[in-house]
Amino acid sequence: MTSFALKILACITMFIDHLGYSIFHRFSFFNYIGRLAFPIFAFQITEGFVHTKNIKKYFLRLGIFAIISQIPFALFHSTFSTDFSLNIFFTLLLGLLGIYLYEKLSSYKIIGLAIVIGISYIAELIKVDYGYWGILVIFAFYLFKENRALTILSFFALLCIKYVPNLLLSNFYYVYFLLFLCTFLSIIPILLYNKKQGRKIKYFLYFFYPVHLLLLYGLSFL
Repeated sequence: MTSFALKILACITMFIDHLGYSIFHRFSFFNYIGRLAFPIFAFQITEGFVHTKNIKKYFLRLGIFAIISQIPFALFHSTFSTDFSLNIFFTLLLGLLGIYLYEKLSSYKIIGLAIVIGISYIAELIKVDYGYWGILVIFAFYLFKENRALTILSFFALLCIKYVPNLLLSNFYYVYFLLFLCTFLSIIPILLYNKKQGRKIKYFLYFFYPVHLLLLYGLSFL
């Protein structure tokens, strides 16, 4: 799969995920499909970091669209939850910052790792979407980008951290098992990535996120 194909797949599954919330105003079967989206976006951030020609502009784009997307995200999020949360662009921005600083401190890997853990703590503290887990997924995809076996194992381990406690302790264990399984399935298209860009749609992705949230926010009233 090209980068273009991965991004389209992530957009479609994210849209389905959010469509479920706009229709039912709660968790639904749509959200199982939506579990594929974030890991693909996380993987694409690591690819963007490796291939970008201007890291400062990359940070700036993510930061600008994080700010632009927050009001559409807050409006949409309010249709099914009263909890405060920052949109996914903030997660991707912090994840990019983590791998950037780790790379800068490549001679001091322990310090770099400590900084990534610190950023994941900040992500949880300020309540970005996917919290600490999202930052660690981005970092794992970057750290093990040249080793497929370690990519799979690290992703599986992070999924265990996220879902196994609820799977064991909740009465709705089957829900968490399906969430675990569907999220893990995202590794298949990621492993099928052929390291080719495909069609260029850079700004489509940036605009798609806030626009589709506004559209679904309107749909939620119908």
